[in-house]
Formats: sequence, structure tokens, C-alpha cells
Amino acid sequence: MKLAQLKCGQKAKITNITADGPMKRRLMDMGLVIGECVEIERVAPLGDPIEVLIKGYKLSIRKKEAEYIGVDAANDNAFDSNPVDNIKLLFPDQSAGKNLDPVAQQTPKKTITVAVAGNPNTGKSTLINSIAGTRLHVGNWPGVTVGKKEVQVTTKDHFIKLIDLPGTYSASPYSQDQIIARNFLIKERPDLIINVVDATNLERNLYFTIQLLELGIPVVMALNMHDEVTKKGYKIDIAKIEELLKIKVVTTVATKKKGIENLIEMVNEIANHPHDFQPRQLTYDEHLEEATDEIVNLLQKENSDLLNKYPPRWLALKLLERDHMVLEESKVDIDKYHDGVAAKRLKLAHGEDIESTTSDARYAKANGLAREVMKKAKTSRTEITKVLDSIMLNRVLGIPIFLFAMWMMFKLTFDVSTPFVDWIDGVTAGPLSKWATYGLVAINSPAWFISLITEGVIGGVGFVMVFVPVITSMMFFITFLEGSGYMARAAFVMDKAMHSVGLHGNSFIPMILGFGCNVPAVYATRTLENPRDRILTSLLIPLMSCGARLPVYILFVSVFFTAHAGTVLWGLYMLGIVLAVLMGIIFKKTVFKGQRPTFILELPPYRIPTLKNLSIHTWEKVKHFIFKAGTFILAASVVVWFMLHIPWGVKDTKDSLLGQAGQTIAPVFEPLGFGTWQASVSLITGILAKEIVVGTMGEIYSAQATNDEPENNNTFNEDVKEVGTSFLTATQTAFSNVVSTFGIVSITTEQDSLSRGIKPYIRKTFTPLAGLAFMAFVLLYMPCLVTGVAMKQEFGTWKWLWVATAYGMVLAWTVSFIIYQGGRSLG
Repeated sequence: MKLAQLKCGQKAKITNITADGPMKRRLMDMGLVIGECVEIERVAPLGDPIEVLIKGYKLSIRKKEAEYIGVDAANDNAFDSNPVDNIKLLFPDQSAGKNLDPVAQQTPKKTITVAVAGNPNTGKSTLINSIAGTRLHVGNWPGVTVGKKEVQVTTKDHFIKLIDLPGTYSASPYSQDQIIARNFLIKERPDLIINVVDATNLERNLYFTIQLLELGIPVVMALNMHDEVTKKGYKIDIAKIEELLKIKVVTTVATKKKGIENLIEMVNEIANHPHDFQPRQLTYDEHLEEATDEIVNLLQKENSDLLNKYPPRWLALKLLERDHMVLEESKVDIDKYHDGVAAKRLKLAHGEDIESTTSDARYAKANGLAREVMKKAKTSRTEITKVLDSIMLNRVLGIPIFLFAMWMMFKLTFDVSTPFVDWIDGVTAGPLSKWATYGLVAINSPAWFISLITEGVIGGVGFVMVFVPVITSMMFFITFLEGSGYMARAAFVMDKAMHSVGLHGNSFIPMILGFGCNVPAVYATRTLENPRDRILTSLLIPLMSCGARLPVYILFVSVFFTAHAGTVLWGLYMLGIVLAVLMGIIFKKTVFKGQRPTFILELPPYRIPTLKNLSIHTWEKVKHFIFKAGTFILAASVVVWFMLHIPWGVKDTKDSLLGQAGQTIAPVFEPLGFGTWQASVSLITGILAKEIVVGTMGEIYSAQATNDEPENNNTFNEDVKEVGTSFLTATQTAFSNVVSTFGIVSITTEQDSLSRGIKPYIRKTFTPLAGLAFMAFVLLYMPCLVTGVAMKQEFGTWKWLWVATAYGMVLAWTVSFIIYQGGRSLG
């Protein structure tokens, strides 16, 4: 019987795994090993993948991969049996490494390198943030850290370089981020490893701990989320872990900074006396040990240089596993090492391929240790994760809940931010421009310089800054989804749809990240296991509406679609997702033909993100937007201003260099409903960054807006008072909008937001239908320059940027044409 054939709620024991090569190792590294008990929790709303409960945690796995896993569901009593007959045999008394005479010990280093390693989603970045006071990105889903990050900390004894490594389930390389983690540990050889372990998933985490011990580097275990284990009624015997593994263990709660001081003290102590803290080299069964010793002896005779490059025991085990990266780098004849007497005896004893034997041995150790040190709760209680999953991942409700969550996010984004957008717009177009002009006139500034500041800088950069509340609101909600654990659930729900385009749920996570910014989303593709998936996902990411496009949407929605703002925003984001699916299908059948990828994803428990973390990480994302506005967009705005005034002294911006360029290409957009030079110029400058679209419009219309604005004779104090009063009004309006959204009470607040700034000129230049087509074009037409650079960095060529640009241009024109002309034909 196959795992894929089990029904929901049915339990079974794994009897065999028929997959070959990397897929088999990947399955086993995730805990799907022979003799382990599994239970089918549920099937995704679209029928694939399935959710499997194993070793106390949840995995999402496709039915195709589940077909490779044979199970026996005949004997339910087997599920309570202990697969380890004699735990003491798993941890025989052995030396923890010889302690050197104190005189011979090394002098403590002034600078030490400490690698922070562990499974995904165990709190590594949060731990570093607690130690160093930094703001590394954290989230409750696998793959937050996609490259190694370094922070520096000064303690009483040492200057410590903390290296935050991407999360990995094993030392076997599957994806780019896991390769980064392993290469650092093997090639850089840090002085110490802080192994961050999720105390609520002890056995699965110990599997990686055991592999770290094979490296021979001092290890201190940070047993994180210890408070959650206590709440569940479990107790972990810390002293027993230290005794059996000969490593130091510190319990931590990184989110509350508990145990951090003890951890730093332990790091200093181990750094001062590293030879006293060499980890125990665990022994496996006798046949595996004989084969390992045989390979080490052979290496000493024929490839001794490799023993200087890699830890001998670790290298021998990797050669037994046929690790492809080790084979590529070492250039050894692998058959020679597998043809030894001991290696053949090992295969004969286990009746399966040798690669599986090492995983089985490590999991046996992890299982035995977990059973010996963890006391089971006497009382059982229903976990909130199980209750929420029964609703969020329900086969009927799962997709509607996902779509509703997206709609609610956009609705609240608009409702909360729009009053503040109007407030900032009023301040920049009114008092700020007025008093900037007065100040410049007072110091006898030339007219062209006054125009540059008021129309170029304030009209350009200022109008982009108007949308900071929008970006803040959207980033807050996205950060909440990341931290809550729902992000991985979204991947589970959408996996089958992603499978139709030749991808899997793991690709859905970088695409969702694209809602924030396409650049980190491209970097997040490092979590995918093969280059085909990474390139295809990166080509589809530009179809995700990033935060830079949001100001364009808000501008047009607030002019034409205020009554249906949330729905229009939701529709634009869904349009990007639907078109990404369609383009993925096309790419799958043309450029990216080949085998479909494996999908295995851990589903983390639900957690409520702390307000502090939400604030920190929202600010980090918003800060990027503000920095961009103060540098890149400022420079672009100045260039746009000059191009709008060349030839020098031109009276009508339509006759300027930029205006003439816009008029030249405007006919291309005529069938789309926005064949004006203003719209054309905005799209040209938007190639650099999508925020510049609204910045350019702000500059083009600012002069006319200033001329048409009724004269304001208020004093400075009166303007300041009005600014404060209007802020309080905006706050009240935002609160009223949120209350109305949740239907607590119906509140209608009328705002004459169209009477200020450039909005009246948007209404004159565009029709509602043309505005909708323009927003669709901005969504689709091409990646911004920075995203293109990210693609070049990831794939080493500009080729894929040109592919994304070419198909994006064609798609944008076609979709906008359908929207405008189709809408006109329908009246």
C-alpha cells in the first residue's frame, strides 16, 4: 500500500521508499524513514497535496511523491511501539575528546566566528536580533533567510561575528540557500556553532544536530521556544542531553530575550577553552562504522589531501551517501569506495542502498535521544493549530478563505491609508510648497531653482512620499501573514494550481513575497531546489503587484473607484496571479519542458506575531521605500524636471524634450485609452522604478495645479494649526473606515479629496475605463531596473530580464487593449 492511498485520519507505518537519488534522500531528511509512523491529516482543497503528521510535526507532500512511499496500515498496535529496543546502546560510554593540559591550550581569540545554524523556522534570526539588537527579517515560514548574514557583537571576552545561516533540514545540499549554509560550515570552519533547536519538534531538529556533531566543531545548543513546550505539559531533561551529546545546552525564548545572557556566557566560555568542549562523535551500528573506517583508511592512502579539506568522518559518510557536491569537488572514484569489503557487508546487512542507511542511523539516534530526554504530558489538550487548520485548510473553505484574506488585506489597506494619503497630499501641495516658495524668494533664489524645488523635488519626490501610509499598511498586513504561519498554508492550498504551471507550492511563497517587493522575492527563489524552478519563478514574480505599483493603484482608485476600492485592488492583484498561472503554462510547454519538481514543505504552528516584531519589520520595509524616494527617485525627479524644461525656457511642457518623446510614442497607447503624452512619459520613467510613474505625473501636473490652486493667505501658525487639525480628522476617518469595514456600524465620511493636488487633472486626462487599463499596464509591462539587476545577480546573465521584458510588454498591451476596448463595446 502507498502513502498516497491512505484516507484522512488513517495511520500507517512506512515500510519502504522506492524513490531514487536526491528525491529519496530529501524524503528521508524530512523524517519519512522506514519504520516511522505517519497519519494523514487532510487533503488540500484542490485535491493535492496531502498533509502528513509525522514525529509531531506537519509536512505537506504531493501525492506523486507519496506514491514512492510504501506503508503498512494493517496493525494499529505498531504505532505505539518503540522502534528503539535499547536506548542505552544508542549512546555507549565514549570519550568526548581529550582535554589538553591548560598550558597547551590556545590563547583565547580576540575575534571569533560563530555560525547560527538549524532547521528552518526555529528562530535563528530572532535569536540573533535578541543578542545583537539587530533587525534581521524573521517570519513563521521556511525560507526567510536565503543567504548568510553577518552581525557583530562585542562581549567582555570576545569580538563575536555572528553568521545567520539559511535554515536547512540536513547537511545534504538541495537548494541554493542550503548550499550556502553547508559551504560555510565546511569550508569556512567557524570557531563555534550555535545550533538553534525548536524544542517543540525535538526529534526532527536533533537529526540535524547529529550531523553538526560530525563536523567536529564545538556546538552549543540553543533550545528555543522552550516556553511552548512547557505550556504543552512536556519537560525536557537538559542535563541528559548534555551528558549524551557532550555539548552545552541553553534554554531560550528568543522572542522574549529569555536565556540570551546565559547563551552569550556559554559562547565566551567555549571560545576560551575550545578543546574542553569538543562534541561527542556518536557511533552508529557496527556495519556502518566499519564501512566508515574503511573509507577513511583508503582516503589516507590515496587522497590524503582531502582529509585536510574536509573532516575525515564527515567525508567518509558523504562518500557513502554519494553526495553529489563532494563527488564533484573531490573527483574521487566513488565505486572504489563502495566496493570495499565493509561497504558490501553494510549493504548486505541492511538490504537496501547505502545512502538510506546513514539517514536511518541518524534518525535512530535522534529518536532514541528524544525519547530519553522528553517527558510526555500527562494531560492532553486540543492545540490551536489543529483547530485553525481544520478551518483554514478545509477542502471546501480553504480557497475562499485565502481569497477573502487577500481581499480583506487590500480593503483595509485602502481604508486605513487613504485618509492619511489625502492629508499628506494636502500638506505637500499646500503649506509645504507655499512656504518653500516663500523661503526661496526670501533668499533671492532664481525662478528656475524655485521651480525645480517646488515642481521637481516637492512635486516629484513629495508626491511619491504621499503614499507612505499605503506602503505602511500593506507591509504591516504582509508581515502579519508571514509571522502567523499562514504563508506556508497558502502554499499548501495553492500547490495544485502551481503544479499546473510546472512549479509547486514552494514557488508560491516567493511570489507572495513579490506583493511586498519583487527584488527580495527574486532572491527568495534560492530556497528552490533546481535552477529551472528558480528561473521560471523569477520570470513570473514581476506579475505580482509590488508595493511600488500600489501608489499608482491608489491614485487612480481614489479618483475613479472610491466606492469599490478594495474590490478593484483585489482584482488587480488577482489579475497578476491568474496571468502568472497562464504564462507559467505557456513557459512549461515551451521553454521549460521537463520533469516536474518535488514538493515537500513543513507547515509550522500558528503564532501571533508580537507587536514589536510587526513594527520593526514593517518599518524595515517602509524604510526601504523612503530611502529609495530620498535617493534614487530624487535623482530621477531632478532629471525629469530638466527634461521637462529643455529647450531652456520652454513655456509649455508639451513642447519640452520629454513632452516630445511622449507625443512620439503616445499613438501606441491610443487603442488602450491613454494615448496622451503625459501617460506615455510616466510609463517611460517608470521603467526605472514604478514609484516614478506617480512622481512624474506629480511633476507634469504640479505647475498647472499650483496655478489653479486658490491663493492661501494663512499665516505660518495658522497653516500649522490646520495641518494638525486635518491630521486628527484623517485619523478619525481611518478609524471610521475600519469600523465600517467590519460592519460594526455603518459610517459614511465624505471627503473632498479630489479638489486638491493632481487628482482633478487625472480625472480630466483619463476616463474610468482608461484608468483601469492604465493600472493593468503598469502591473504588467516590465520589471523595474532593480529587479532586473537582481535577476542578473542570481542567474549570471541579462537574458532572463529581456525575456521578462519582452513577454511583459506584449502581455501588458494585450490585456489593457482587452480591458479598454472590451469595456467600450459593453457600453
